[in-house]
Amino acid sequence: MLETARSLLTPSRRSDVPPFMVMDVMAAAARIEAAGGHVIHMEVGQPTASAPRTAIRAAQAALETGRVAYTSALGIPSLRARIARHYRDTQGLDLDPEQVVITTGSSAGFILAFLTMFEAGDRVAIASPGYPPYRHILTALGCEPVLIHTGPETRWAVTPEMLLQTHRKTPLKGVLIASPANPTGTMMRPEALKALIDASEDAGIRFVSDEIYHGLDYAFPAATAAAMSEHALVINSFSKYFCMTGWRVGWIVAPKELVRSVERLQQNLAISVPTLSQVAAEAAFDGTAEMDVIKHGYEENRQILLRGLPAIGFDEILPVDGAFYLYANTARFSNDSLAFASEMLEKAGVAATSGVDFDTTRGHHYMRFSYAGAADEMHEAVTRIGTWLKAL
Repeated sequence: MLETARSLLTPSRRSDVPPFMVMDVMAAAARIEAAGGHVIHMEVGQPTASAPRTAIRAAQAALETGRVAYTSALGIPSLRARIARHYRDTQGLDLDPEQVVITTGSSAGFILAFLTMFEAGDRVAIASPGYPPYRHILTALGCEPVLIHTGPETRWAVTPEMLLQTHRKTPLKGVLIASPANPTGTMMRPEALKALIDASEDAGIRFVSDEIYHGLDYAFPAATAAAMSEHALVINSFSKYFCMTGWRVGWIVAPKELVRSVERLQQNLAISVPTLSQVAAEAAFDGTAEMDVIKHGYEENRQILLRGLPAIGFDEILPVDGAFYLYANTARFSNDSLAFASEMLEKAGVAATSGVDFDTTRGHHYMRFSYAGAADEMHEAVTRIGTWLKAL
């Protein structure tokens, strides 16, 4: 009887994925704050600013109607058309709104994309270091994530040669690339991205482009894969540039031939994305002037850290091209960045994320700092960390 009961409560093997460590850091920081401590949050990729006022007002107005109903599984038509117009305005791309699918954040976008494009057992390449849920979601869906280790010799980006070399060893069915990337903040130049897409498709490898940090580019403008191939699938979100993380609304730009498959999955998995979030998202496009001010704040924060962290001993920092992340080598101080992050939180009151979350082989030498907060917090973080390091 006891064995039977145990078997009923045993989780599936596919659910046995690692935790997203940044959430554990957030929890530890919250415990310190609950005890009266003050923590500077640099662990989570979340803007501290609120959504555009235009978005908030639109959601409030929608609530006044008293009824919030389902929408089409593909999303509110006017929002899909507005996103298509956004590509025309920013990328010069004449995109068919029928290719746009609204998703519950980029997270649901990845699930829908992977289910649509890959079978269980398919091998999908991703860059390392990289966003952990890529590999965790692929694993939970029965696919095999294949890590391609990047380094300074390619500015921490996957090249066509690296992709094809991996493909020759054991064939790939897909590759996922992010530019700007998390955790590094590095970007691929348009010509490099186009070369990688061409090499991928020539080899029969499906291409997925994570573009959720588009709009947050400092070194040069980010380019969309949707303008480079009609076969690539693009995932984007209102979370980062538009500061709408908790609204949970994103989108897919899908090849026309895949839209109906994505729609059927959405119908069954979610029915539709929350209506208020969609209404707010459409109005967010009218708040870009407000969001550009926030972006300029990130640029200021970026400069504060690029000056401050090397001055206190962080002598290797990856190219900080976009997003709001800085990825720094901690080997000068510790070969265990997980322990380093924990002690930095306890002793300096600064929360950041160990590179182990993003790179399972080399991450113990790296730390990711998010600079999505206020400028005075960035200055204070550098001071606190510097004081703590001197005492080691």
